[in-house]
Amino acid sequence: MKTGTLRHFATAAALSLATITAASAAEFTAIDKAASRFTFQYTQMGVGMDGKFERFAANIRFDPAHPEAGRAAFDIEVASIDTGSTEGNEEVKTKTWFNTAAHPLARFESTSFKALGDKRYEVAGKLTIKGQTRNVTAPFTFEAQGTAATVKGSLKLKRNDFAIGEGEWADTTIVANEIQINFQLRALQAAP
Repeated sequence: MKTGTLRHFATAAALSLATITAASAAEFTAIDKAASRFTFQYTQMGVGMDGKFERFAANIRFDPAHPEAGRAAFDIEVASIDTGSTEGNEEVKTKTWFNTAAHPLARFESTSFKALGDKRYEVAGKLTIKGQTRNVTAPFTFEAQGTAATVKGSLKLKRNDFAIGEGEWADTTIVANEIQINFQLRALQAAP
């Protein structure tokens, strides 16, 4: 009888360990767009300004136990920009700024992921805005909660590297050159 009890305990322990291992090595393959956002910060005439993009598409594969195998691609609809004013929204869609008629999407495609420790990671990739492609790196945190995870990160870019603000607007005394892009995403696990 003791042998049978021990055998049942060993089987239960093995199944529990297998379940825990499978759960911790789960791959996240979708983004809950309703619970995710891309925002940005910039400086205009010395005043900090905030904005956001309302629409994007995402394609991800990320396992925090194996970040080096991760992949991510994001397409942001640039015309969905919200600068906080209707006039500003229309202005930044023009040829001088984002030229959304010719370049409707800003695209990020990852080239590598690496772990930094303590739920921190770094993704490197190619960012294309207005037909200009640049290599960028973004640190982020990844906090799993059951079958979902919160991903928070940011990257800094120089708008002139992407021809955002041409002609007289290339001068950075009115609108600063540096823009910070922030992302907060809700990632979802693959179905079992």
